[in-house]
Amino acid sequence: MNCYDCVLDGTVAPAVAVCSRCGSGVCLDHVRVTAEHPHRVTGTGVATLSGTARRATCATCRAAERT
Repeated sequence: MNCYDCVLDGTVAPAVAVCSRCGSGVCLDHVRVTAEHPHRVTGTGVATLSGTARRATCATCRAAERT
């Protein structure tokens, strides 16, 4: 799989991750990796787990989440 953003730029680079939001393949230059605390629905509320998880997104989805 190739990086979707690179293809749009007219180049080709192998994807190293898949965006967790839109599913596009992303290369090392375009991937945005963040740490987040997973949540689990428990009964009538949500419990935040103590560990952190890695989350990979493309630059487009990352920018959309910040607005």
